[in-house]
Amino acid sequence: MISRLSDADLAAHMATGAGEILVGVRHGNLLTGRHLGDVGDAMAQAWIANVLHRHRPNDAVLSEEADDVGDRASADRVWIIDPLDGTREFASGTADWAVHVALTEGGEVTSAAVALPAVDEVFRSDTVKPPTGDLTRRMAASRYGGSYEAAWVSRQLSLNMIAIGSAGAKAMAVVRGDVDAYVHAGGQYEWDNCAPVGVALAAGLHCSRLDGSPIVYNRPQPYMPDFVICRTEIRDELMAALGEVW
Repeated sequence: MISRLSDADLAAHMATGAGEILVGVRHGNLLTGRHLGDVGDAMAQAWIANVLHRHRPNDAVLSEEADDVGDRASADRVWIIDPLDGTREFASGTADWAVHVALTEGGEVTSAAVALPAVDEVFRSDTVKPPTGDLTRRMAASRYGGSYEAAWVSRQLSLNMIAIGSAGAKAMAVVRGDVDAYVHAGGQYEWDNCAPVGVALAAGLHCSRLDGSPIVYNRPQPYMPDFVICRTEIRDELMAALGEVW
């Protein structure tokens, strides 16, 4: 029965299962700091890698914590994984860290799941709903210093910057409707934002590079320097503001 899981179900199961492992790694505060982060990264990666090997053995894999599986250059189906997004947050005991699992086909995300295990939430691209309610006039920002571009958008649109830890937690804050935008210009890799962008697109949010061009995954070099996720209600104003500085 489990071998017949759809791609969307498999992504969600892997994100959820890795999250449960990571919560267990934190048990009893027996490990802390760097040791906790290293063990969490390794255990979540090993579990996801073995699940993919069993259930999707012919697919290629790009992960932050392991060498590539398969030939990404010739593969159409590529899983892009971050088994623990926000290792610093995880190791310090905060709640805003995530697990990212996404399948890309032809460079586009076709199935994605983002788990926020510390708050027992899982966002799936096949079931996520658009954010509801009024705009919050807030945007997600890094705890460790944001970019000039994000600060510019904040000033131009009068959006209050709210510090949130990992990239997945920031993106899901937009999906949830807690903030209106997430602007990143400080450099990331594809595994940092592939699953969050997949979920955000499925929720009807605007996602693009800062110059407005589409986000394409499974590049030969998986560096992803910039992107934006925002509510469609402020898309035109936000992209116009970015056009003044980008």
